[in-house]
Amino acid sequence: MDAFELHRHVISDYADYTKSFVRIADERVRNRVEQEMEQGLLWPEPLLQLNPAFEPGKSIDEMVEQKVLHKDCSRIFRAKAHANDLGRGLRLHRHQGQAIEIARQNRSYVLTTGTGSGKSLAYIIPIVDHVLKRGTGRGIQAIVVYPMNALANSQQEELDKFLKRGFGEDESLVSYHRYTGQENEETRERIRKNPPDILLTNYVMLELILTRIEERQLVEQAQGLKFLVFDELHTYRGRQGADVAMLIRRCREAFDSEELLCVGTSATMATEGTTVEQTQLVAQVATRIFGQEIQEQDVIGETLRPNASDQDFGSEDVRNKLRNIVEGTVEPSEEFQTFASDPLAAWIERRFGIRLEDETGKRVRQIPSPI
Repeated sequence: MDAFELHRHVISDYADYTKSFVRIADERVRNRVEQEMEQGLLWPEPLLQLNPAFEPGKSIDEMVEQKVLHKDCSRIFRAKAHANDLGRGLRLHRHQGQAIEIARQNRSYVLTTGTGSGKSLAYIIPIVDHVLKRGTGRGIQAIVVYPMNALANSQQEELDKFLKRGFGEDESLVSYHRYTGQENEETRERIRKNPPDILLTNYVMLELILTRIEERQLVEQAQGLKFLVFDELHTYRGRQGADVAMLIRRCREAFDSEELLCVGTSATMATEGTTVEQTQLVAQVATRIFGQEIQEQDVIGETLRPNASDQDFGSEDVRNKLRNIVEGTVEPSEEFQTFASDPLAAWIERRFGIRLEDETGKRVRQIPSPI
């Protein structure tokens, strides 16, 4: 499949649809609108960016051996292919390990890593570890809030992968359930009478839990709540952000949670300035939303590593090798390690993947380039 041809086809169809109900009587305005639409006002050119590799951290098994995590985390957090597969051990990214360490020190934090970086594990592992150490069936110990029900549904499937696969039907080490308003009355009643360790919800339903009489059981079962997580924290801005900030303060009071850990995740909470400036801004915003001070050290960013070997593009020999590959006189290798040492791989990664930030010398994502 030609992805770029598909893109052009979709845009063309959407343009025809959009133009079909645009009727402008004034010729000058109509010409200007048509000109802007032809220049891509409503559909900019696609952006090409590589998903970079992340610096590896410790494995789950290593953290269990060091008594950072409960021993059953080794059974739960594994790469499982199917229901009866125990899978292989997981090695975490460095930022995931940092999140676990901060949670272990009873500090709130915000994870600002990019798409595909495993942000959900950065709070799910500390939550599951806490439940295992404290014991299951002791009320709601964590509430995870999503801006959309689709994200809550997706997270439930992710939890199924870890907490159900490889375990028997009656061998649930940690319980969890979705409570978003999608459930029928029978399911909601069952959850209220027998609440899970982890509750997946949205901020509107969380507001209703605090205010509706029929949800009072959940408030009582969440006394001493340990984790309150807001996924996609950047979506809560303006008036909605103020509402959520007040909601968090009310949760702390309603759940009598003096040691409540607030966790936020966002890939796009701050995009302007250096990584240092972005961290400062995220810490300030999170402090306002959570109602407790978030230190800059508790804003966790991603640590990237290159896949391709370093190349000196000022060298005539390197430029000739690159030119030969681009012109087709030399075929690039299909074997990963060999291709990773090619000048072409290094050029692609530098152009579309990662770059060194001048101010800090840190590897950061390359700004996407239009095709």
